[in-house]
Amino acid sequence: MKATHQVAFCAVVLLAAGFGASRLSSRESAPGAPQKNAAPAAAPQSSVERGRYLVENVAMCEECHTPRDSSGNLDESRRLQGAQIWIVPVHANPNWANNAPALAGFGGYSDDQGSDVLEKGVGPNGENIRQPMHIYHMNHADAQAIIAYLRSLSSAYPQ
Repeated sequence: MKATHQVAFCAVVLLAAGFGASRLSSRESAPGAPQKNAAPAAAPQSSVERGRYLVENVAMCEECHTPRDSSGNLDESRRLQGAQIWIVPVHANPNWANNAPALAGFGGYSDDQGSDVLEKGVGPNGENIRQPMHIYHMNHADAQAIIAYLRSLSSAYPQ
């Protein structure tokens, strides 16, 4: 993939993730407020299932946190096990991360640290997370669902 296409793809992914997350939380209405044309209630979703949906379809975590093969394709055998960042900044940026940490199993991180990253953009070291990681402002329930899903991967994806 050409570098210009990679940057454009990354921008689209980040925009989609941001808009998708905001649309998800904006669909909630105030208690007792009338709902026009409300869709029938969906079957309840487990926290792990919700987290999987958010990781795979909204935030698209695999794009940076899964290693790529020699052709630039995601290496699904090492899914979410951390990877070298393939996105490069247009201009020199000393705050640019070179590696995305492993997420499978969520080892080494507490739930509170994960919540801080997903809800506030603050890393485990107390500093703002480094680019190109998108700063999410998720609600607490979505952050906890993502953490539950990532923890569920520990046996399938050994560290």
